[in-house]
Amino acid sequence: MARNKKLREIIANQLLDAVRLEHIESPLPSQASLADLFSVSRTTIRHIMNDLRDKGILSETENGWVIARLPSEDDEYATTMSEKDLQSKVFEVFFNDEIKNKRMLPGQEFTELELSKRSKCSTSVVREHLIRFSRFNFIENINRGRWRMIRFDVHYAASLIELREMLECHALNRFMNLPRSDERWLKAQYLLYEHRELREAMVSEYQAFSELDHKFHSLLLSASNNPFMDQFYDIISVIFHYHYQWDNTDLRKRNMVAIEEHMAILSKMISGDDLGAMGELRRHLQTAKRTMENSLITNSI
Repeated sequence: MARNKKLREIIANQLLDAVRLEHIESPLPSQASLADLFSVSRTTIRHIMNDLRDKGILSETENGWVIARLPSEDDEYATTMSEKDLQSKVFEVFFNDEIKNKRMLPGQEFTELELSKRSKCSTSVVREHLIRFSRFNFIENINRGRWRMIRFDVHYAASLIELREMLECHALNRFMNLPRSDERWLKAQYLLYEHRELREAMVSEYQAFSELDHKFHSLLLSASNNPFMDQFYDIISVIFHYHYQWDNTDLRKRNMVAIEEHMAILSKMISGDDLGAMGELRRHLQTAKRTMENSLITNSI
């Protein structure tokens, strides 16, 4: 969570500079455009714009977001995020986008230097990121500096689901035992509201679900307070939402089902129904398992 806060502060400073130098003018581009411009998620941009609205720099109108006043140096955030940490986040976004848009395919080979040039990140940052994924047999090292994407099968999917179920069921149990004064209960309520909002706009905004899904499962996992589990889940999340073997023909339908299942879990959690929440979570994970297995079978034909 601290890392996300540092990233928001750095991106906020970049946005403030762009406004001050008149590189960005009123009305501001859409949140999706700003997210692409700064290589971050729309959630990050939304948090930043809300913060700048609270500072009186931005204002939300019927015509979109506008500049209420020019920022000064006093408005900037004092951040201590290292250049390496920032590059790691930039490369993570780049790598996920490459997979999501099928620019990386099963069997494809590439070099660390190639990805370094395309992402504008150092080769050491690229190498560290690739090594993380290689431990999950998602990619493999061929020889020095050269890698290959791996195709996986239903047995791989079953093992992944088994690990995911252990992590999330443990995290849910911890979450349900949090004191009601913990801010994460408020976050759960707001997340339920966000799911309802997206459900109403699902026809045109269904591709925004992966971001909301990540927020849901990250909030759940935060209750474990275990950095090792966080690292595992980061990789699992990428495989589930960005891997190149998904069959996207029924993406809208899948996401609509997942939204309903998330809402069922959140509703049970908020009402304090431990057993009900656990049952809904297990049902959701079984749906994810069937979806992944069917996608892998379809792509193997």
